[in-house]
Amino acid sequence: MTSPLVQTDWLQDHLTDTDLRIIEIRGKVLPPTEPPPHYLSDRAGYEAAHIPGAVYVDWQVDIVEPGSPSNDIASPARFSALMQALGVSGRSRVVIADDAGGMFATRLRWALRYYGHEAVQILDGGWTKWIAEGRTTSADIPQYPRGGFQARANPRLIATAEDILQSLADGGMQLIDTRSPGEFSGVASRAKHVGHIPTAINLPRSVLVADDLTLKPADELRLVMEGSNIDLNAEDCVLYCNSGVSATYGMLAMEVLGAKNLRIYDGSWKDWGSDPATPKAR
Repeated sequence: MTSPLVQTDWLQDHLTDTDLRIIEIRGKVLPPTEPPPHYLSDRAGYEAAHIPGAVYVDWQVDIVEPGSPSNDIASPARFSALMQALGVSGRSRVVIADDAGGMFATRLRWALRYYGHEAVQILDGGWTKWIAEGRTTSADIPQYPRGGFQARANPRLIATAEDILQSLADGGMQLIDTRSPGEFSGVASRAKHVGHIPTAINLPRSVLVADDLTLKPADELRLVMEGSNIDLNAEDCVLYCNSGVSATYGMLAMEVLGAKNLRIYDGSWKDWGSDPATPKAR
C-alpha cells in the first residue's frame, strides 16, 4: 500500500515533476467557546509565501456545498470544476499541505478519494514544517492547463445519519468521535445540542499529532488505539467530528496502522447535534 504521507525532503526533490499538483489549504480553527465563525481560511498567507508550484483551496468555500449548515462535501459538479481549474486530472499525483496540524489537508484528501482520485497524499507536518526547515518558498501564483478531473463518488467512504441510526438498532458499527473530550462529554458544543452519539469512542485528534505537527509514529499510534479500545480490524468503522474535518485525520492515523473499512460521517455533530430527534449520550 502506498503511504498516505510524504515527507518534506521528498517533496523538495520532486517540485518540478510535471504530474505533481501541490495544494495548500491553510487556515485555523477557533475553540467552540469562541463566537463564530470558528473556521478561518488564510488565503493572504498563501499569497505572501507558499510551496513553489502550490495552488490554494479554501476548504470552507471551495470544497463544501454552499448553504450546507454542516459543511457537507461539494457536489460532484462543483468539486470537478474546482479540480479542473487547479489543473488536476486523473493522472495527477496530488500532495496536500496545511498549517493546521494536517486536518484540513486530510479533509481534502478524503474528498478527493471520495470522488475517485486515489493518487493523493499528505505532506507530513505541512506548511509549518516546511518553513521551520527553511525550505524554498514562492509568492508566484501558478497557472496550470485545465485538468480533466471527473468526480465519481465512492459510497464506501461516506456514512449518513440514517446509516448510524440503523447501526444503533442493529449493532456492528464502530463509531469514533475525534472531537475534544469537552465536546464529547457535553461541556461544549458547536451544534444546538451537547454530548455524543451513543456507543461512540472518543479519540481526540490531538492525541494523534506529534509536537512538530506531524503524525505520531506508528508504534505510538498503536498504543493510543489500544488504550482507547479501538478495533483496527472492525468490519465497519465510522468516524465523525463537527464537520467531517478532524475525523479525516483519525482516518489517516488508522490507515497508517492498516485499518480498512473506514467511513466518514460527513455531516458529523453539526448534523447529528442539531437534530432534536437523534439520540445523544453524555
